Amino acid sequence: MAKDKFQIDMCHGPLLGKIILFALPLMFTNMLQLLFHAADLIVIGQFSNHEAMAAIGCTGSMNSLFINVFIGISVGSNVLAARYFGAKDPENIRKSVHTAMAFAFFGGLALTVVALLSAKPLLIWMGTPENILPMSCTYIWICFSAIPFIMIYNFGCSILRAVGDTRRPFIFLVIAGVINVILNLILVIYFKMDVEGVAIATAVSHIIAASLILHALCKSESEIKLNLKKLKIDPGIMKEMLWIGIPAGIQGSCFSLSNMLIQSSINSFGDLAMAGMTAALGLEGIAYVGANAFHYTAISFVAQNLGGQHYKRILRSSYLCYLGGAVTTAIIGWAFYLSGDFFLSLYNPDPRVIEWGILRMKIMFTTYFICGFMDAATGCLRGLGESVISTIICLSGACGFRIFWVLCIFPKYKTMECLLYSYPISWGLVAIVATIVLAIVYRKILRTQCKRFVSWSKLGPGVPRGFRYMGNLK
Repeated sequence: MAKDKFQIDMCHGPLLGKIILFALPLMFTNMLQLLFHAADLIVIGQFSNHEAMAAIGCTGSMNSLFINVFIGISVGSNVLAARYFGAKDPENIRKSVHTAMAFAFFGGLALTVVALLSAKPLLIWMGTPENILPMSCTYIWICFSAIPFIMIYNFGCSILRAVGDTRRPFIFLVIAGVINVILNLILVIYFKMDVEGVAIATAVSHIIAASLILHALCKSESEIKLNLKKLKIDPGIMKEMLWIGIPAGIQGSCFSLSNMLIQSSINSFGDLAMAGMTAALGLEGIAYVGANAFHYTAISFVAQNLGGQHYKRILRSSYLCYLGGAVTTAIIGWAFYLSGDFFLSLYNPDPRVIEWGILRMKIMFTTYFICGFMDAATGCLRGLGESVISTIICLSGACGFRIFWVLCIFPKYKTMECLLYSYPISWGLVAIVATIVLAIVYRKILRTQCKRFVSWSKLGPGVPRGFRYMGNLK
């Protein structure tokens, strides 16, 4: 099969170097995305007021609620394209690409209509204070108008990741993000547009990023080349994509629902607490890039090696993604926590806002490595095609637990600390259960798909003892 210079062969050669080469651009992409969002909040915090900052912050979980459904389906396109690439099946790769991009465009249009109509009722349901409700509505309506472009960008990135290309999405995001920051400064400082200016800059950056992704796919010299004239949905591919992607989308949206419930509880502490939580959440998202990067690394490496029937590499990839996600998340999280006052002051210099932000950082950043384990485990399950199982674990262990915590535990204490403890406890529950299920799934695959017995002692030093209890290759 033809190969672009940006692609990575995940089925052959040393794994560690390739995983790092894949994960680092993805990590930087996620970090830049959050830094550019942080720039939005910093511009508002420094050149407007804390009400405008709170208005933007309280829309985050609702924004994720709508977009995560379709981003979850993009995981399906990532898994399928990676699996077919590993199996060297160019025809199905082409079908996957054109089906994914057609669905991204038309699905994005439909989602835009639904999101615009339901935005204000949801903000009211979340208990958004009346003094910031109009600003929140304005911000979210403008941002939602760019949903089709957000979908195109995310589905395009999923396809590129499937063949090991994480560098170009990073480059495209740098271009779009720099334009976003420049527009922020011009619209907010010069034109005094507050939340409207930030929202317009964000929408324009999404349009630019989507255009660059489309150009890369259309100009590709490999099987992922996109021909807009042949853009159509293949029923068989779409069915598989939805089977893998819808559970991931439901999981993301349910996470957002549980976070919206937590946000509504945060809102009860007032706008200063909301601003402080928003600032800390911006830093928290940057700390999360390690877990998220190795989650998607696990999906691509496991799926491609499953397609190529390289079962030993699946185990080694899983272990390295577990380790990478936990270590990078811990390092970034502790770095922010130890310099919390400085970073929070970049968002808002008000000491009362900083005090609330420090409270969140103390609980979240010291335990974030657990989230790294959780995301690696669920990523491995999705790479194996077990998206439904992964979703069930996350819905019960994280979303369900958080909802239970907010409704049953938090009312007894009514402190911010109590509310925030729901996060690390839920991460730990999901990480433990997902790892146990992952072991069971590996055993099942190895027993049914391998033709000859190979003892675990023959797997070599690349497979740690911690993963050898999963079974025997047959």
